[in-house]
Amino acid sequence: MGFVKVQKDKAYYKRIQTKYRRRREGKTDYYARRRLVTQDKNKYNTPKYRLVARRTNTKIICQIVYSTIQGDRVLCQANSKELEKYDVPCGHTNYAACYATGLLVARRALDIVGLADTCVGVEEVDAEEFHIEEEDTERRPFKVYLDIGLQRTIPAARWCGVLKGAVDGGLHVPHSVKKFPGFTEAEERGGDYSYDASAHLERIVGTHVQEYMEMLQEEDPERFKVAFSAFIANDIGADDVEDMYREAHKKIRENPKFEKKAASGITNTRHGNLIKTSNGNEYTRAAKRSYQQRKARVQQKKETAARKALAAMEE
Repeated sequence: MGFVKVQKDKAYYKRIQTKYRRRREGKTDYYARRRLVTQDKNKYNTPKYRLVARRTNTKIICQIVYSTIQGDRVLCQANSKELEKYDVPCGHTNYAACYATGLLVARRALDIVGLADTCVGVEEVDAEEFHIEEEDTERRPFKVYLDIGLQRTIPAARWCGVLKGAVDGGLHVPHSVKKFPGFTEAEERGGDYSYDASAHLERIVGTHVQEYMEMLQEEDPERFKVAFSAFIANDIGADDVEDMYREAHKKIRENPKFEKKAASGITNTRHGNLIKTSNGNEYTRAAKRSYQQRKARVQQKKETAARKALAAMEE
């Protein structure tokens, strides 16, 4: 019998196979996740930790996560809104806030696992290349892998700030300075690269924000009032930005622990679809219907539509 080529092979059917839900929604890159989550069998269920960094329009979110068969578990988390506690009332999405949030989650995680005193990291930020695994420590450092989700690893992007903050905070995150601000490729193949730490330091302490504030204030005062309204409201000038972030770094190291907000004490009372609060406010929330109630409501709508159609036909 001659050779018969199979036309509909595995690759053909994979193209028409339904993708995972989070892949369809554009939320998870399973190609990357598989490599971040998969653990060697000889590790005997040892967690493989990830430094998950995500950015929204209003804040930076950092988490230390590990995966189990039942799903992901979060060891600790920090977001840039918490920087208000460290006297950074605004500017929660810029590069400097990313660094501070990475530093906060690193110190918080090391405090939880009991390595805060062993893995100190860089106490005074200088943006120099630093790897905690190369330091002489009593215990092995806490190792995590960077997970930035669907973001592209564009050089000098804000995820670099989170990474540098976590590394300076004492976490062991496998990385190189290749994507950091201030990095320059070698002119010849195989040559040594150059890394300008001062250029990176300017981003970490918010010098770029300060320069932009000064430029707008001179050239377009109206635009300055709109773009930096939160800074103006908190009486933060261009000269105060660097000191604000440097002080925040010190305060984060002094007390990185998460403090839960106290309960407000407000109670809610339901009267049908009306909710009344103990402080005098009212709002409407539809009560959840049972299966039988939903079924009866559908039947009622069918009967009403049938009666209308019958009346229209009689006319």
